[in-house]
Amino acid sequence: MMLVPEVFATLTTDREGDAGRAWLARLPGIVEDLLGRWRCHRDGSVVHGQVGVVVPVRRQDGTPAVLKVSFPHPGNVHEPDAFAVWGGRGAVRLLERDDARFAMLLERADGGSLADLPDADEAMAEAGRLARRLAVPAPPGLPRLRDRAGAWEGELPACDRRLGQPIPGDVLGAALATVRELVPDQPDTLVHGDLHAANVLRAEREPWLAIDPKGFVGDPAYDAFTLLRSHAADLLTAPDLGAALLRRLDVFAEAAELDRERTVRWAQLRCVRAALWGRDNGDPEWLVGMYDHVAGLLTR
Repeated sequence: MMLVPEVFATLTTDREGDAGRAWLARLPGIVEDLLGRWRCHRDGSVVHGQVGVVVPVRRQDGTPAVLKVSFPHPGNVHEPDAFAVWGGRGAVRLLERDDARFAMLLERADGGSLADLPDADEAMAEAGRLARRLAVPAPPGLPRLRDRAGAWEGELPACDRRLGQPIPGDVLGAALATVRELVPDQPDTLVHGDLHAANVLRAEREPWLAIDPKGFVGDPAYDAFTLLRSHAADLLTAPDLGAALLRRLDVFAEAAELDRERTVRWAQLRCVRAALWGRDNGDPEWLVGMYDHVAGLLTR
């Protein structure tokens, strides 16, 4: 029977309370049942992210794969739908799915990630090329980013007022202009939604394969902000942070064949949202301060 990693158990119970404890008690049985149903055996140590465990396995024919089981959460509902649409093009292949249990059997890719690349610009370019491949027509039924525009337009100023107006007026105004002008006007394109460097794995079938998508529909430029956060440490040591930020976004936009201005504006909006969310949810002061600073530098 699988042992649930202690760190993962703590994360889950801290976040989900009694519902998390109840799910964790069922988790080993869920894994054993799925291993039997999908005719796999364990082939390595269990690893985990924030909301799910990943069990390396081998299928009956010896093919390596991973069994992923996530805590039932709205953010994970459309992950298998995104994998199904891509069909292995730029992302790991979906081999089996059990939506009721938030479980999938996936192609294994374990050769490292984009986070291992020492050159952050190279990582941004690789991510951009991958984002271009993942930008395919989306099926109906997936969450549209444009449907959030009305909520964001009200939430951002309300949250800013409640927190004592920490966001400068010009910075908040630029974010709200993006909400009004860009968020409602988006293509029906499948967007990864969480394309940070650790979610792009090196593989043999293709050089890089995406994992852990959210399965949004909208503007692929949405993912640029997540990638900026992936290499924040070296950005913060740049002699001219503003120029370094714009260069990174330029690299991503060119590789992904996206409009540069839209890419910058999306990153600025998401940075403002992160700064407000971080204050509301106890992020460290240094992180919130970084979001504040970057949002200001990206304000046009």
